[in-house]
Amino acid sequence: MAKETAGLPPYFNIDPDVALNDLGAPLGTEGFAQIAQACAQGRADLASRGLNEEGRKTLRLFSTWEITRYLIPVAQAHFRRVLKQNPELPQGRSETEGGAKWFTLDEVLRLRTHFASEGSKAKEYRPYRPDGLAAKMVAVANFKGGVGKTSTAAHLAMSAALDGYRVLVIDLDSQGSMTSIFGGVVEDEWNTVFPLLARHYAGHMRVENQRRLDRGETPQPLDDTLTEALNVKATDVIQSTHWPNIDLIGAQLNLYWAEFQIPVWRMNGRGWKLWDALTDTLAADGVLDDYDLIFIDTPPALGYLTINGLSAADILLVPLGASFLEFDSTGRFFDMLHSTFASIEEGENMAARALGREEMGFEWDAVRAVVTRYDDSQQAELGALMQAYLGRTLSPHRQGFTALIGQAGEQVSGIYEADYRDFNRETYARGRETFDATYAAFKRLLLGIWRREELEAEETRAGAA
Repeated sequence: MAKETAGLPPYFNIDPDVALNDLGAPLGTEGFAQIAQACAQGRADLASRGLNEEGRKTLRLFSTWEITRYLIPVAQAHFRRVLKQNPELPQGRSETEGGAKWFTLDEVLRLRTHFASEGSKAKEYRPYRPDGLAAKMVAVANFKGGVGKTSTAAHLAMSAALDGYRVLVIDLDSQGSMTSIFGGVVEDEWNTVFPLLARHYAGHMRVENQRRLDRGETPQPLDDTLTEALNVKATDVIQSTHWPNIDLIGAQLNLYWAEFQIPVWRMNGRGWKLWDALTDTLAADGVLDDYDLIFIDTPPALGYLTINGLSAADILLVPLGASFLEFDSTGRFFDMLHSTFASIEEGENMAARALGREEMGFEWDAVRAVVTRYDDSQQAELGALMQAYLGRTLSPHRQGFTALIGQAGEQVSGIYEADYRDFNRETYARGRETFDATYAAFKRLLLGIWRREELEAEETRAGAA
């Protein structure tokens, strides 16, 4: 009998009694709580790896080799010579007698400042950043899960930080994966963007109530939540991370209630422009002047939080895999974006036309789809087809899958947080190439946008003169 069934697929000849023994008891509602608790314990265990004695994440050190290859474009010998000539500069630390010197990222940033002021003007020690322009906001979105949305946003944020930019990361996904990557601690929804959105709505209602009073009508009272939100500033919810130049507005499960609360506010205050809530509050609190880049990780759904993130963004990045299903789903995502924002524009502009006011329209400086987890040996044909149909919208760089991704995921870390000594220099260098190229493609967009705005500002000043 064993010989007769040996070649059969595994779904033949399953013994019902054996299946029953493996089944277990039926699951009630309380069972979900038990599963959630088990996941929470496992998550805490995984997240705790790499924490210091105070229970906080720490960023690894960077060697002289890594600094001169990836961060400060000078020869190692010149780098050492400059340190010797300037003993007031960070000197690093050696783990063995006469061994390689290692530096914190904060020390690297200080060294970069020195080289920028004293070194060759022909070299790029600091990234391009025009004066007088606000931070650029970058939303990473797709309503299909598993496309690398959070990891793309996290690695771009880390790349930008290594490049010398001041970065803020905003987690709009109540799953809080981005928050975990950056070691954020979020007790409840009052440590998320929720109070900033509530404040914007409360401010709108105060204006409306004054208008009601002016007309002799009864104002709508603000509940305790809205009254409390009026006193919350963006700085109250921004927390530092283990990266010296990356800050975070985190997320946790309670943030999801915003998806139920926002439509209630919208019904009570139909004139409230919810899509401006995040941008307006960040601008009012000076956040756009405090940072160079703001990365927004959105939920895998086109809800109210995602609409806020997309509306706030100057740049929209849409990660997807090189598969038919993901290509198809992403097309539907863009179709839904069109329907959603066209509907908002039409509703607003009907009123604007009736009142003789200027019409509004959403606009993004750049929109790019980015292929992630790419395997050139198996997906080249589909990748080329996607490029042919999407053209400029699809970034020509395709982010390959490397062994570094798996290790970083196991350690709840980013690729750039991996210590190359866990591999070797050559493996590390090959592994990060695809992420460096992803950042280079993004940075090309960013610099082009900033340069366009810089030239427009110069033309405006010349015209005024």
